[in-house]
This record gives sequence, structure tokens and C-alpha cells, in this order.
Amino acid sequence: MSADDSDRWAWPEGVARHVLAEVDSTNSEAARIGPSLTRPAWILAHRQTAGRGRRGRAWVDPVGNFAATLVMRPAGGPSQAALRSFVAALALEEALSALLGPAARLALKWPNDVLLNGGKVSGILIEGIAGGEKIAIGIGVNLAHAPDPADRDPRAPRPVSVAGETGIAVTPEELLDRLAPAFARWEAQLLAYGFSPLREAFLARVTRLGQPIVARTMSETIEGTFETIDADGSIVLMTAEGRRALPAADLFF
Repeated sequence: MSADDSDRWAWPEGVARHVLAEVDSTNSEAARIGPSLTRPAWILAHRQTAGRGRRGRAWVDPVGNFAATLVMRPAGGPSQAALRSFVAALALEEALSALLGPAARLALKWPNDVLLNGGKVSGILIEGIAGGEKIAIGIGVNLAHAPDPADRDPRAPRPVSVAGETGIAVTPEELLDRLAPAFARWEAQLLAYGFSPLREAFLARVTRLGQPIVARTMSETIEGTFETIDADGSIVLMTAEGRRALPAADLFF
């Protein structure tokens, strides 16, 4: 590694690091210790016994996979906190790209999934903790093992693992050593320049742009063409009834 690379991937200053052998979930641990933390902190667990994803879904996490949470106090209100979803996705894509090289075909799926060779390799869950003053950004990555594809919606991307798709063995610590500095860089861009550069970077990496998709919210299913992502981070679909901006939804292809 060159001196420039060494500086690029140095652990971010002022950020704590906690590594646990086992925990129920890293987001739950973040909720427990978050109120007492005086600086941002990454919590990495080698095994989760009760991992969870969006909308309370179980997140399967065998030993060898990556499970970590960043605890931080975000600048701005709830809308700004939600933008960390894009920070996390861009940082994870950058970290995996650095570890896997050009042979790995990586893409982003709105709002925060990372796809490897068209399959879902990660999940990101953001929750408010410490009375809403801080957030826990939970990130799971299938490094060694992928869930059973029979458990997914048939229109959702197939679950994949880094090892299964590339043959490359990546340890959780190796990924954390890339992810933490990458997150710090994207976070600095957000604070310095706002969401615009992150939006452009996300659009350059996002899958299915300009193509028909199905979006499911808590109350309805919308079909349309993925037109763009707006200045608030919502996905914009062109539907038969006109343009629709959705701040939250599950996407299916």
C-alpha cells in the first residue's frame, strides 16, 4: 500500500471502535451504549443472535459475515438523518470495490442496498436512539454466506455472498477498516456541500434507472419508470397517473 493509500484508508480521527465476539444485534447494542458515548463509534460483532433488517425482518448472520453499526449524532433534523442511508450505501460500495477490485460488478439499489453481480449482498438499517439525538446505522454484508433464496420475494434480487460470487475471502475487520474511512469521506462531503454531490454519485451507480420497476409502500403498490432521485432523496417514478415521489418503499424488478 502506498503512502497515499495508507492515508486514504487510515481509521478516521475521533471515531471509536468496539469489536464484540457475540451480541443480540449491533443496533440493539448501539441503543444500549449510545446515550453514554461522547463521540462516534463503530460496533462490530462476529456473531449476531437476533439480527434484524427493515420493517422488523430477521437478518440471517452466520459467522464470517459482516455485522456492524455506526453510532453518531447527525447534523440537521430527521430529513438530514435519513440522508445517511445514501452515505452508508456509497461508503459500502467504495469499500467493497477497494477490496474486490474491478472483477466485482457492484451497483446500488435505492435507497441503500449494494448489489454484487446483480444480487443483494448487503442490508442497511437506520434507527433513532438516545431519545432521537443520535442514530444507529446498522450494516450487514454477506461476506462468507448468503441466505436461502427460497425465503425471498421472487421479484427481489437474489441473495449473494462475496465469497460465492468472487471467490475472495474478506474478513469483517478488513471490511470495517475500509468502510469506516469511506463513510467519513462521504459524510464530510455531505456536511460541506449538501446532498447534491451524493445524489449525483448515487445516480451514477444506481441500478434500473430509466427502467420499469414496482415500488411497494406500507399502503400501496406503484408501477412506473424509475426517472430520478430528487433533492430530498425520494425516488421519482413516472406512472400512468403522472410523476410520483416516494420517500420510502421496497423496490421490485
